[in-house]
Order: sequence, then structure tokens, then C-alpha cells
Amino acid sequence: MEINKSGANIEIKEPHTEAKRKGTADIDAELEQLLAKQRASIKVVGCGGGGNNTINRISEIGVVGAETVACNTDAQDLLYTTADKKILLGRELTHGLGAGSVPRIGEEAAREAEHEIKESLQGADMVFITCGLGGGTGTGSAPIVAEVAKKLGALTVAIVTMPFHMEGQRRYENAVMGLEKLESNVDTLIVIPNDKLLELAPDLPLHTAFKVADEILTNAVKGIAELVTKAGLVNLDFADIRAVMGNGGVALIGVGESDTENRAAEAVEKAINNPLLDADISGANGALINIAGGPDMTLDEAKKIVEAVSGKLDEDARIIWGAQISEDLSNMVRTMLIVTGVKSPQIFGPKTKVSQKEKKEIENELGIDFVD
Repeated sequence: MEINKSGANIEIKEPHTEAKRKGTADIDAELEQLLAKQRASIKVVGCGGGGNNTINRISEIGVVGAETVACNTDAQDLLYTTADKKILLGRELTHGLGAGSVPRIGEEAAREAEHEIKESLQGADMVFITCGLGGGTGTGSAPIVAEVAKKLGALTVAIVTMPFHMEGQRRYENAVMGLEKLESNVDTLIVIPNDKLLELAPDLPLHTAFKVADEILTNAVKGIAELVTKAGLVNLDFADIRAVMGNGGVALIGVGESDTENRAAEAVEKAINNPLLDADISGANGALINIAGGPDMTLDEAKKIVEAVSGKLDEDARIIWGAQISEDLSNMVRTMLIVTGVKSPQIFGPKTKVSQKEKKEIENELGIDFVD
């Protein structure tokens, strides 16, 4: 710093600093272009009313680096959905009036719009598909969207809810059939059994319970996507995500948080023992851990969480984790745990024998075929 004749301060820039900047300008531009090309393209597709609710919530809170696509047979519901792209399924088949809770109609409607679905997913590295299983549009169309995404080479992850018991046996049967079709068309299938939400908060009003389910779906998408797209304390790249979720099979999710003195241990304990993760995870083939905390969260706390999870899994299980600092989590540590390759009776329920007559009735009503 020096002073001129008028007494004003004049900042003297070191010549070598300017020269250095000019000297690296070309390589900096090249690096930026390279990073832009390498950035994973992530798309989130909501199928049916439940899936569109999730898309609305994602649009509201924002997921860094993700593009949203809403698919529905119900024109009115689609009109009021906030998404980057919208696809009316079954324009000729249902005329925008919905699928009437019949999965076969939802499937045929998706087939009719298959070209539009394919166009909307072109170039995607990873596709999330969300829906509430049990209805017509989501249950029927989600497996078709998954099939298209897989054919395009995208890492395909479905995050779905199973219906509440009080919604009836028909809806549950629809959901199980949709779940089985989805499982054969995705890399990882994350299942959230709505009945387990009632164990978290048994006195919730029904409409609030559905909102909680939407929130968990949304946070699962956000938690996985932003491990790749958002800068954090410990980042992952897309290859890490593919390593765990590329052949994940059926997966369950557990969430936990704590602001106590022993917050790291408590948060991971709550995640592992979360009712949504009601399965023996010792035989799981992998886990993805997203750790978030306020500016005071330490790397040692994150390490303790990862060690606690790895101690519960098989020694050959593949574990990846990321940690992010969030200003709104003051004094709090939050853990989201996705465990892949689990077997849980809560998802498909106990195997029951169905008579030939019952099979025929279900086939005729739902437009499906049993495969023995």
C-alpha cells in the first residue's frame, strides 16, 4: 500500500499475481468445461398422484442439479403440479380423466406416451422414479418409466410407498404386483411401508401421515442426489453411487437425528432402529450414508457414524458415505441410511396361496397375468 500526493490510499497489485491469473486462464477454462461435461445428469420422475405430490415438494425445497418430470393420466392434477417437464399419459386412452385405480390402464397409458417418456429421459445418468403404489397410474406407469430409463443406460432407482393397511386389500394387492414389476426393471428399489410411519407417530391424522410419507420420499431423493451434485465436507462422485446402487436390489431407508451431547451416536442409533428399516441388515450387500450437521459438526463425529453402520453389516458389504454442512442444522446431526440388498417380510408380506378361481378374478379385474 502507498499514499499519493492527495493523501488517498492506492492499492498496488503485484504484477506476478495478474500474470499468474492470465497464465492459468486457458487451463481454468478447460477444467471448467471438463467438469461441466462430467457433471451427472439427474432426473426425478413422479408417476401418478402420489409421485406428483413428491415432485411438488421437490420443486418447493429444491434439489441441486436435478430436473423434475411429472407424469399423470389426470390432466387436472398434472396442471397443478410444478415440474420442469410434464407428460400427460394416455391422451387417447383416458382423455385426461385418470386411470380409475386400475394399474392396467396406467400401464397402457404409459405405453402410449413411451416416446415422450424416452425423450424426457435422454442423456440422464441417473433417474429417480417416485410413486405411491396401489393406485392405477403410479402402479401401472412406474415400471414402464423404469424400463425406458434402464434401456437408455441410466442408473435407475425407484423410491415408492406401500399403502396403509386401512386403504384396503385391493390397493395392497395392486401395490405388491406393481412392486414385483418394478423390482425387475430398476437397479435399486427403495420401499417405504406407510404402515411403519404409524409406528413413528401413531396419533397422526391421515392427511398428515401422507405428508410425512411425501417428506421421506423427497428427503431420500434429495439426500442421494446432493451427495453428488452439492459441495460438502465429504463428497461422493457418481461412480460411488453407482457402485452401491447399481445392483442394490430391494432397499430400506432409516433416518435419525439428535442434538444431545452424544448426538452422533444417537443419530445413527435412531437411523438403524428406525421402524422404516425393520429388517435384518446383517446380510445387506451395501449401504449409502448421508450425514448432515451444523457448522460445528466434526469429521470425527461423521467417522463414528460410519463405523457404527459398518459394524452392523457383513464385512464384504460396500459402504459409501458423504457429509454436508447445513446452516439450519445448528447443534444437530442428522443421518440418512439406505441399506441395499435386504430381505424384509414387511414389504411383500407373508406368502399366501391364491386359488385358481381367485387368480382368474384378480387377472380379469386388474388386467394382469399370474406367473407361477
